[in-house]
Amino acid sequence: MKTRVLKASGKSTPSRAISEAASVIKKGGLVAFPTETVYGLGANALNPKAVRRIFRAKKRPMDNPLIVHISSRKWLRHLAKEVPPMAQALAKRFWPGPLTMVLKKSAAVPAEVSGGLDSVAIRMPASRVALRLIKKAGVPIAAPSANIAGRPSPTCAKHVLRDLGGSIEAVIDGGSTKIGVESTVLDLTSNPPLVLRAGGITVEELEGVLGRVRLHPAVFGKIPAKEAAKSPGMKYRHYAPRAKLVLVEGTGKKLQERLQKIADGYLKRGYKVGIIVAGGKANYKASVVKRLGKTAKEAAKNLFRLLREFDEEKVDIIVAEPVCRKGLGLAVASRMKKAASKIIR
Repeated sequence: MKTRVLKASGKSTPSRAISEAASVIKKGGLVAFPTETVYGLGANALNPKAVRRIFRAKKRPMDNPLIVHISSRKWLRHLAKEVPPMAQALAKRFWPGPLTMVLKKSAAVPAEVSGGLDSVAIRMPASRVALRLIKKAGVPIAAPSANIAGRPSPTCAKHVLRDLGGSIEAVIDGGSTKIGVESTVLDLTSNPPLVLRAGGITVEELEGVLGRVRLHPAVFGKIPAKEAAKSPGMKYRHYAPRAKLVLVEGTGKKLQERLQKIADGYLKRGYKVGIIVAGGKANYKASVVKRLGKTAKEAAKNLFRLLREFDEEKVDIIVAEPVCRKGLGLAVASRMKKAASKIIR
């Protein structure tokens, strides 16, 4: 199968690209498309056969649920058994945007979408391309990140083609994504609401609307062994480069000295070593040194791209500084923990 690349970048959104992609969705095919967070791999969420193709293309376990993307709040009552007032308040405040809400599902949602659970994860993306595609297709679109399961999520069409080229019908090239990490997933079937995955909407922003939320241990990289996953990013190792990622925790000069010592140890053993600098000034010596950015926003936008670049440069070991967990930094720190092969405290 040849994967078609449909151009939809810049200020305008070409109608032809959207129409072609929507036609593929209607016929039960797979289309990768940009959202404001990362690129998603979309299929008709109401078509079980099409949804199963997502799992095959990604090599994704079937018990790892998908997020359903909608273009209008009207779809909420079709997909959810009930829509509590707090869900309406959150939708009014954060949609379109990087917030996914987990609600009790209606009979319209196939078991394949929800991983066999009685809940469904729903969001309305802020990307103009994504919204126009969903509206043109006329159906909600189930879409996990458009990458091979476990790999860093794609933030441009080039990443999608590297992982899925030849196994999906089309990718809409909308340029680089704006945020760079996935949506926040909030479980509204729990009281108080439970953050299952940190993402583009911060905990502080959620608390501004709800007053109180709890954080699931999976947010901190503690993957539940037997618990059923209500959200992507909870149960399995995610976001990992091919290189071994070693996360070194700590602060200040002692952290930098220890990190360099660890990198030196790998270099002496003949490994090609990369270092990720989280934010502050540091003069590390390694085969490749990359900086995430000065702010959490920059770190979020750059993380997955940098992890893929290390692989392109054939790095064997990546030694990384930790990221501050405040605000959007929590989403970045969470992903680095889940990507890590080893954490040194």
